[in-house]
Amino acid sequence: MQRLIILSDLWGKEKAEWTQLYTSVLDNTFDIQYYDCCELGNVNKADYTEASLHQQFVNGGVEKAVQSLLAKETGPTYVLAFSIGGTIAWKAALLGLNILSLFAVSATRLRYEKDSPPTNINLYYGDEDPYKPEQAWSNQFQLAFELISFHNHSLYKDPAFAKKLSNTIALCV
Repeated sequence: MQRLIILSDLWGKEKAEWTQLYTSVLDNTFDIQYYDCCELGNVNKADYTEASLHQQFVNGGVEKAVQSLLAKETGPTYVLAFSIGGTIAWKAALLGLNILSLFAVSATRLRYEKDSPPTNINLYYGDEDPYKPEQAWSNQFQLAFELISFHNHSLYKDPAFAKKLSNTIALCV
């Protein structure tokens, strides 16, 4: 059975009940390993606010999470990543994580990336997410990303989107 890593959003496991929308479909196809990005990045959750978590990620947490992920995962894997998890997966792939296909949803910080990892990349954004990358960004990597109408950053919590994406991922193996 192929391996699938799921990387959380900024909130980690405490607010991850929605991930069941994906695992209920993907459990039959993959050996799944879920990672809380806060734990990977040694992010302190004492001040469990978006501002505090975000600051910790941009001030070294992403890099710590990438190194933790690289230490934990050595074989080929598929990756499904949400928000900050997409950035962590992207950077880990640049440093050698063997990603067969990356599925990243609402990974808005990718707009700052200057290099693209050597893997199959599938990006999804809500068309109403103000921080989604511009078309010029994706053009430089010859990447297409799918814009989902009438959705914002929390696109990945939508049950219909989750089911559709999960079925797409399941067909990859």
